[in-house]
Amino acid sequence: MLNKSINASSPNDAGAKLKRRQDQARDGLKAAAEYEAAAISMRAKTAKLRALRLAKEAEDAANPPAEPAVKPKSKKKKKAAP
Repeated sequence: MLNKSINASSPNDAGAKLKRRQDQARDGLKAAAEYEAAAISMRAKTAKLRALRLAKEAEDAANPPAEPAVKPKSKKKKKAAP
């Protein structure tokens, strides 16, 4: 009789298990939604940065920077031999 009472599941245990599984399912859906929102945000940021980079590269290609003026090398004066 003692073994039977220990191994038998009470209705409260079944209700607790059901509630725990429902909570886990809800948490899983919430986590999946947060993950997907973060992924969408990351893709949007990447697209924006890519557009900015491509625009800058196109501008740089259209307007190449002016070459800096080359300074003539100064000739070293030789010291007179004594």
